[in-house]
Amino acid sequence: MTSTVTSASAEARDLLRRFPLIDGHNDLPWALRLSANGDTGKVDFSGPVSARHTDLARLSAGGLGAQFWSVFVPSNFEGEAAVATVLEQIDLTRRMIAAYPAQLELALTAADIERIFASGKLASLLGAEGGHVIVGSLAVLRMLYELGVRYMTLTHNNNVPWADSATDTPVAGGLTDFGFEVVGEMQRIGMLVDLAHVSADTMRDALDVAAAPVIFSHSSARAVCDYPRNVPDDVLSRLAANGGVCMVTFVPAFVSQECADWIVGLKEEVARRGLDPRDVVDMHSVEPDWMETHPRPVATVAQVADHVEHVREVAGIEHVGIGGDYDGTTDTPVGLEDVSAYPNLFGELLNRGWSEADCAALAGGNLIRAFRDAETHAARVH
Repeated sequence: MTSTVTSASAEARDLLRRFPLIDGHNDLPWALRLSANGDTGKVDFSGPVSARHTDLARLSAGGLGAQFWSVFVPSNFEGEAAVATVLEQIDLTRRMIAAYPAQLELALTAADIERIFASGKLASLLGAEGGHVIVGSLAVLRMLYELGVRYMTLTHNNNVPWADSATDTPVAGGLTDFGFEVVGEMQRIGMLVDLAHVSADTMRDALDVAAAPVIFSHSSARAVCDYPRNVPDDVLSRLAANGGVCMVTFVPAFVSQECADWIVGLKEEVARRGLDPRDVVDMHSVEPDWMETHPRPVATVAQVADHVEHVREVAGIEHVGIGGDYDGTTDTPVGLEDVSAYPNLFGELLNRGWSEADCAALAGGNLIRAFRDAETHAARVH
């Protein structure tokens, strides 16, 4: 007997074969840097890769049509180290894409995404995570664009001199004058402004001056889970006028309040030990000890769907997308264990009465429209 869930999942798989699913954020390149010293030749992505959420077989099973690969650099890297490392991550990611020409292809435009998806390949885009990598230089920003970077997250876990992070003590009160210049220059050249990781005041400041759509590459709804990395309703409500997209993430601490509270406790323990809770390495070093006495709670695919529906309710169906953050989180929701599991989320939404057209908009239609609008704006102001 075919259950309703199985039937919905089959319908979801069929939908994702016909409409591109675009994920806003995957941290595999940094995981590769750590585990394989940046040597993509040491890892065979054609089959299952141990201790990773991502490989080619599971990407295909998940129906993914396009992926923004994060060229992440930890926010405690400064100056020359930050610039050199982001260049190394761009190089690593482009080599990874080039190593699998039958399955992956670099995408630089919205039209590229549609063309590559139609060819049966995975459109592969680059996103820089953390404005510290431009070291206060608009010239460095422009050169990242020339190398293929199509969004930049204004901050990571630490403030930058020109913008406040969601997880640091506010200094600028949002964006400084130079921060406004960065937003303007990104939109002038056609690079998407990514407001994941930034403080709510930075979000508001960016929207005050944005002349093209912004995105949140991997953030969820703060009204559903009260965590600083999530987006408050007053910001979500402004996406309609801006044309932007909030790409709901799967990170359990951003999805489930119980998981968020658990992470807060872990961060307090990290700080108690004299380490930096904004540093992912410090967090991961303490996590095993913390779990011995504080079992990790779990999030679920249904809770992720709750965030998707909340963003839809507040911002509108044209302003919600998906940004899983696979390989950037140590745990994932039940039902979304790796990149093969996207159909489970769409199956959940279909069971809740979502139409095919609404699912197609969520999957990638909204991001393609926002990307194309950003390109149009750049062409107009050049």
